[in-house]
Amino acid sequence: MTDIVHVPLGDRAYDVVIGPGLVKAADRHVQPFLARPKVWIVTERNVAALHLDTLQGALSGGGIASEALVLEPGEATKNWDNLQHVADWLLSEKVERRDIVIAFGGGVIGDLVGFAAAIHRRGIRFVQIPTSLLAQVDSSVGGKTGINTAHGKNLIGAFHQPALVLADIAVLGTLTPRDFRAGYGEVAKYGLLGDADFFAWLEANGPALAAGDLDLRQEAVRRSVQMKADIVVRDETEQGDRALLNLGHTFCHALEAATGYSDRLLHGEGVAIGCALAFELSARLGLCPQEDPSRVRAHLADMQMLRDLRDIKGDLPDAHTLLDLMGQDKKVIDGQLRFILARGIGAAFVTSDVPRDQVRNLLSEQLADR
Repeated sequence: MTDIVHVPLGDRAYDVVIGPGLVKAADRHVQPFLARPKVWIVTERNVAALHLDTLQGALSGGGIASEALVLEPGEATKNWDNLQHVADWLLSEKVERRDIVIAFGGGVIGDLVGFAAAIHRRGIRFVQIPTSLLAQVDSSVGGKTGINTAHGKNLIGAFHQPALVLADIAVLGTLTPRDFRAGYGEVAKYGLLGDADFFAWLEANGPALAAGDLDLRQEAVRRSVQMKADIVVRDETEQGDRALLNLGHTFCHALEAATGYSDRLLHGEGVAIGCALAFELSARLGLCPQEDPSRVRAHLADMQMLRDLRDIKGDLPDAHTLLDLMGQDKKVIDGQLRFILARGIGAAFVTSDVPRDQVRNLLSEQLADR
């Protein structure tokens, strides 16, 4: 049984199909988009070892030929060199403007391949087949593509919507517990930013969901995708409401830069810590009840997730340096940091009116507690 979330963006509209077994049925879903019976797949080594044969077998069974490019896994892959590598491969393969490229992997592959698709011959269509929880609920939907640079995360990129997203819930069973929990950071974010009932549902069902309940996993993905789709339709290029999706990300991106975009801190782990910090900052500013940060951290603890700076292994820079790293965030306007804070669980808002000393004090206290 599949769910379909439609993203109604006019001539760029598309469906997000959610359910088990979609990789095995990829030929049926991809076929309507093909101008000729061939696709090009970009994936990474871990995903390729687990799932590439299944995907290519399904496509072949439907009469669709495929070529695959396999990259190294990890956030460090999302860089200039690999963008050029993918772009050169598409050109060498003579991929045409009416062709389809498949991004088969987590958020790193989706962002990188989506950006390559956006610039190849000034834009070709691509299909997202996200294999991580984080990518299924967040990065595969909404059309944000890009790469990281030494200056910060996702500062080079383009808005380029996919033609289709296939979120295969069964694939989540091959994730490591750490990768699954990291993706759950983005799931929790949706409840925290705009749906208190969803967050309460997660509090009740999160542990069973993490333990492998497919129905609960599908419902969590569906609700997350629907919320993101609704926001993207209102604000496709992040001029207003879409910034709410960055709850926790101002802190997260600084922490990712501080840890070298490495396995020391996965993106979803940084989001979870960032959400906890955003609610703590909101409470200190008198914006939300004092009980809310405790409730957020309690749920993250129930899910065995990172929630404090002391949970990050290895050295971190001081609070001043972390603030400087936040200054490279895409949400900076006229030199002013924009934070997503909350008036309560499910009630996030965007503001530039945040005293820097309050942020610095919060970071300093957390760093001193390491």
